[in-house]
Amino acid sequence: MRILFLCITLFIFFDASGQSIKKYKIEQLVERINKAGDTVLIVNFWATWCKPCIEELPYFHELARKYKDQKIKLLLVSLDFPKDYPEGIVAFAKKEGYDSEIVFLDETDADRFCPQIDKSWSGAIPSILITSSANGYRKFTEGKIKPAELETFILQAVGK
Repeated sequence: MRILFLCITLFIFFDASGQSIKKYKIEQLVERINKAGDTVLIVNFWATWCKPCIEELPYFHELARKYKDQKIKLLLVSLDFPKDYPEGIVAFAKKEGYDSEIVFLDETDADRFCPQIDKSWSGAIPSILITSSANGYRKFTEGKIKPAELETFILQAVGK
């Protein structure tokens, strides 16, 4: 019985490609962002139910692959409902073929967590935060972004 429970638990947290989705509190996410080192970190705040989020996700994956030699990391932060964690998020990522790291933000009080990411964040999604501790770059935007604008921000972050 324990073996069956272990197998079911592992199946829930890992899909066939090994995708796992960790649950973060805002303090853990802020710490993760601040410890990105010399890597440009692109943090995308999204949800599986958000149409503009879903429409722009391919841009993020495409540009992360394009600049993979530039020490760029894409971190997808799911703001889905707790009922969708982890199964719904894993199923979505698997269906779309996304292999970037995904975390679930385990928070419900946007008035508390949004200002910890950026004081201007109203809570709207999609939203992105791009940081580079190597050159002090920090850019936060709300709303759907165009691929060319996203690429400009990435190039600024890598110092080009």
